[in-house]
Amino acid sequence: MKFSAALHSMRLRTLPLSLAGVVLGIFLAAANHPISAGVIVFLLLTTVSLQILSNLSNELGDYLSGTDGDQREGPLYSLAEGNISVEDFKRLIVLFVFLCCFFGSAMIMTAFGTLFSLKAILLLILGACAIWAATHYTLGKRPYGYRGLGDISVFIFFGLVSVMGGYFVVAGAFDSWAVLLPAACIGCFSVGVLNTNNIRDMESDADTRITIPLKIGERRAKVYQTILITAGWILMLAYTLITYTSAWSLLYVIVLPLYILHLTGVWKHHGSTLDKYLPILVMSTFLFSLLAGIGNIL
Repeated sequence: MKFSAALHSMRLRTLPLSLAGVVLGIFLAAANHPISAGVIVFLLLTTVSLQILSNLSNELGDYLSGTDGDQREGPLYSLAEGNISVEDFKRLIVLFVFLCCFFGSAMIMTAFGTLFSLKAILLLILGACAIWAATHYTLGKRPYGYRGLGDISVFIFFGLVSVMGGYFVVAGAFDSWAVLLPAACIGCFSVGVLNTNNIRDMESDADTRITIPLKIGERRAKVYQTILITAGWILMLAYTLITYTSAWSLLYVIVLPLYILHLTGVWKHHGSTLDKYLPILVMSTFLFSLLAGIGNIL
């Protein structure tokens, strides 16, 4: 197996988005609870492993279905370029399923001291659901990513589960329903990343899958993108208003120009030229989460 090909397929540029919600959840919990470095390390390792598993599974599913062909608007990956065999790729996926289970179990053990308490069992079930979601977006007999259900999944796992789950693991309890607001905020931004990707790939996706942009058209998909970003900001500002302690709570506002830059680019471009506006939104969301978290504890 070529290490460079495997590394390319891991799509490491997506990691900041998967870490954004977890990082925010950690900071929100740290504001009111003692934290464990071991829990945080295993939480981050579990998150990274899940994201890489999702990326690998998506590439294999797209390749087997014929979606990743020469007509693809975005970058080609290792399977489509012939740099790694399908069998080696499947072994790589099995490896990351194991890593998800190992790091996830270690995280729960470190946080709760057992795998058999109610809290631990609930997290194990949630982890199993996350692994299933990561591997069935484009794989399996009925991949939900091909049926227009990706937005819902991303909102749940990148937003609600990421922020609220991170908070729960670090705090050891869930004692603030207000956290639902920043969780939904990150969910909106994460769906925005998927929606931008789907707008870019409308032409190549037309014959192989159903996406929101294909259902509603490019212009309405861009309106949808604007609503997602705006809703995310409103949700976070509402949380800040509810929990306001000092001007530091608004530290995240300094990244607003990056979101404006992203939306401006989405409205002005289409097809492959949209690709450069994906990392802007990914990094903006990570910085947003980092600054919102830091501002919350200052």
